[in-house]
Amino acid sequence: MIKEISHPILKDRLTLMRCKETSSKDFRQAVEEIATFMTYEIARDFPTKEIEIETPITKCTAQILADEFIVVPILRAGLGMVSGVLKVLPNAAVGHIGLVRDETTHKPIEYYKKLPPNISNKKILVVDPMLATGGSSSAALQMLKDAGAKNIIFVCIISAPEGIKKISEDHPDIPIYTAAIDDHLNENAYIVPGLGDAGDRIFDTL
Repeated sequence: MIKEISHPILKDRLTLMRCKETSSKDFRQAVEEIATFMTYEIARDFPTKEIEIETPITKCTAQILADEFIVVPILRAGLGMVSGVLKVLPNAAVGHIGLVRDETTHKPIEYYKKLPPNISNKKILVVDPMLATGGSSSAALQMLKDAGAKNIIFVCIISAPEGIKKISEDHPDIPIYTAAIDDHLNENAYIVPGLGDAGDRIFDTL
C-alpha cells in the first residue's frame, strides 16, 4: 500500500527542502516539521483502547493508543525525522539501522544495528527522508523482520517510483507513507526533481 499525504503545509515545507538555496538549519527544521505532520496524519489509523481514569470531577472511561511504538531511522538521514515523530509519539523507543549505499553498485552495506527489546509486539515506524532505489530501505525492513518485527510502517518524505516498486515487491505487507512521489531516478540513482542528498543537507556536509 502506498499513501501520499497531501496538505498545503506539507507542500510549502517540501518547496523549502527542494530549493538549493535553503540553509542546512532551515532544511533540518523543514524535515522535522514534515515528520511531525506526517506522523499526526498516519496516526489517524492507529487503534485505541479504553481505560478507566479519574478526572478532578469524577471517574470516566477514556481512550489511549493501543500500541507501543518504536521509531527506527535509517542512518544517517533518517535521524532528521526522529525528533518530529517523537513530538507526536513521545513515549516511543528509538532503534537505529546504519546502511550506506555503495556509490558504484548502489547496493546497501550494513554498518550498524541497535534495536530495542521486544520488537515483535510493537508498532515500528521506519523513517528515511528519501526512498530512491529502495535497496537500503528494503534491506532495513528485512533486518527488522529477521529480528522479529511484525507490525512495520515505512515513512519517507520524497519517493521515486522505482523505490516504491522495490518495497512493494519485496515487502507487500508493509504500507508506505510519503509526502511526494517524484518523477524518476537519474543515472546516479538520485531522485528527480528531488532535493539532492538529504543527509548532506541535514548535517551540512556538502
